Amino acid sequence: MNGLIRLELARALRNRKFLFFSVAYPAILFLLIAGSADSTTKVDGTGLTLPTYMMVSMASFGALTAVLMGNSERIAKEREGGWVRQLRLTALPGRGYVLAKTASAAVVSLPSIVVVFVVAAVVKDVRLDAWQWLALTGAIWAGSLVFASLGVAIGYLANGDAVRPITMIIYFGLSILGGLWMPTTSFPGWLQDIAKWVPTHAYAALGQAIEQSQAPHAKDLVVLVVSFALFTGGAAWLYRKDTLKA
Repeated sequence: MNGLIRLELARALRNRKFLFFSVAYPAILFLLIAGSADSTTKVDGTGLTLPTYMMVSMASFGALTAVLMGNSERIAKEREGGWVRQLRLTALPGRGYVLAKTASAAVVSLPSIVVVFVVAAVVKDVRLDAWQWLALTGAIWAGSLVFASLGVAIGYLANGDAVRPITMIIYFGLSILGGLWMPTTSFPGWLQDIAKWVPTHAYAALGQAIEQSQAPHAKDLVVLVVSFALFTGGAAWLYRKDTLKA
């Protein structure tokens, strides 16, 4: 299994297109959104400046890109090409394949988080205590596992050309409704009520709570735990179903 994890990491790091969208793209979006914002204007209802608020949002967006886009399309293509079927003939357990995919995506997601933090600190002079930087990195990195499991589920749900549009719809839907591209306080009231139950909203809220030196809201933790259980359960069921078909 360790060999497969190393192989997955090498493949992910060689994919320049994937690295651009998961590592560089979020930092570029951060500069586009928060580049002209001053350091005094606060986002309504948060007490955070726009650069500080968007730093967490874009770091979360980068991690989401790495684990969701990376897993879903690659798994679907490997199923279609027969690679997954070949692995089933080896001693590798099914959970080893899923673990290798999740681990490689998680490793790639870490640079996307760090790059956004460095850009925010250097360009927009975002300043936090040392424990906050460490807690933010750990919370966003660990939280990305929720969406890594979703990526695995989508990879087993869709085949061939269908996986990309399905992934993109879910990807953009989670990003927009979760407030990763703009504060949800700018949404109409009814849409704000919906956004509060979207896992990406809870995901970003963890980081925002750390920035405010507050404990995470219990509801956000519940949303993430329930989402993780649903996504991993769905991935496991779809994996078993795919195995039976093979």
